[in-house]
Amino acid sequence: MSHPTPPPDENHLIAERREKLAAIRKQGIAFPNDFKPAHRAAALVGEHGEKDNETLEPLAVTVSVAGRMMLRRVMGKASFATMQDATGQIQLYVTRDGIGEEAYAAFKHWDLGDILGAEGTLFKTKTGELSVKVTSLRLLTKSLRPLPDKFHGMSDQEQKYRQRYVDLITDGDARKRFAARSKAISSIRQFMVDNGFMEVETPMLHPIPGGANAKPFVTHHNALDQDMYLRIAPELYLKRLIVGGFERVFEINRSFRNEGISVRHNPEFTMMEFYAAFWNHHDLMDFTENVLRHAAREATGSATLSYGGQPVDLEPAFARLTVRESLVAHAGLSIEEADDAEVLRARLKKAGEEAPAHWKLPELQFGLFEAVVEEKLWNPTFIIDYPVEVSPLARASDSNPAITERFELFITGREYANGFSELNDAEDQAARFQSQAANKEAGDEEAMYYDADFIRALEYGMPPTGGCGIGLDRLMMLVTDSPSIRDVILFPSLRKEG
Repeated sequence: MSHPTPPPDENHLIAERREKLAAIRKQGIAFPNDFKPAHRAAALVGEHGEKDNETLEPLAVTVSVAGRMMLRRVMGKASFATMQDATGQIQLYVTRDGIGEEAYAAFKHWDLGDILGAEGTLFKTKTGELSVKVTSLRLLTKSLRPLPDKFHGMSDQEQKYRQRYVDLITDGDARKRFAARSKAISSIRQFMVDNGFMEVETPMLHPIPGGANAKPFVTHHNALDQDMYLRIAPELYLKRLIVGGFERVFEINRSFRNEGISVRHNPEFTMMEFYAAFWNHHDLMDFTENVLRHAAREATGSATLSYGGQPVDLEPAFARLTVRESLVAHAGLSIEEADDAEVLRARLKKAGEEAPAHWKLPELQFGLFEAVVEEKLWNPTFIIDYPVEVSPLARASDSNPAITERFELFITGREYANGFSELNDAEDQAARFQSQAANKEAGDEEAMYYDADFIRALEYGMPPTGGCGIGLDRLMMLVTDSPSIRDVILFPSLRKEG
């Protein structure tokens, strides 16, 4: 694999740093691992940041810190350096008298990006900055590559995704964003457990992919001599567990879909699926609303957010509209027009979509919803009453068998969750798998396979159950106000370099 050629000045800088490392190797251990920092920057600032120097310096607080040197000002016999650890930054005051002639001479040859260990006492500079008056300083790791321009960080967006390690070193906002993601996901996990759900792990390698309409990644297991598929959803395994008698289960899972990449799609992504016996789609909507509200509060301190400069409020009850009602509310149709197949076909054509000849009224309504309405749903809105044709795993409504007890949640014009009263009629599920399998035979790569073991599980009897999947990457985009899914995935999928 070819690597991009660095600019000539960077090659020269790397060569200089390699020479410095070679000299250090000759003197002894180049990469020591016996330094244990006792303190962190943020804790020191929190504990001593408010004290003035008259109070602080006489206390002679001794500290040991370690981190990356981000800035340095050398001034003859004394220098200032900024050290960055996982929690933040603290200033070092390094003097020839403080650490000795030899160590000070060595320090002046070190580079930005080097990782240092420092011991000393705390004081405040004339400008009031908390600093460490260094009595001992060691080079722990030599950095061979120069950091990007300290004022702009990494401005090339693709480079940020490709070299996330450098993005995290140079951009405090990126570090905060991923810390917020971690906090939000931990809080969701705790919220589920507090509500009586058991966390489980199900296979990522499936003998047949199921649980969603999507194109899978295929791999091969040598010992079993069979093709396997990376999971597109954990759904069918989680429902087997409901059959087995666990009444509330959830999985925060990585799923994989061999489809396009966009600001909303990455081939591997994180979602949470959860199932509760004796819940229907209304219970699921109430609960999903609470999950999102809780995650936003935990990550940001509030459920009143801003996304792309526009307010998004998760605090009030989320709106609930049927597919048909959404056409009246957001596509400018009258109730009569929303029930007129010819009008819907014409409107789809106007939107640049050609409706297949076999589509019946519910599919035409859903098609127009996807083409015209979806992107307009800025505030949280549950869309309900999906046609049975596009919901192969959802329970049909008892009052109208053409629609299912299914919902999708839309915020900022994007789908965030999909849930439904589960189909627990084994014979109905078998028939629906059969029609999906026929579609697959006819060339639909996203249609589902027939899963005989799942049908066998349902034949043992699954209680009435509600299940839902929430796209956690998209939720993280919302709570961190990030325009692209790549901003909230540490290592997004990218084309090979060169």
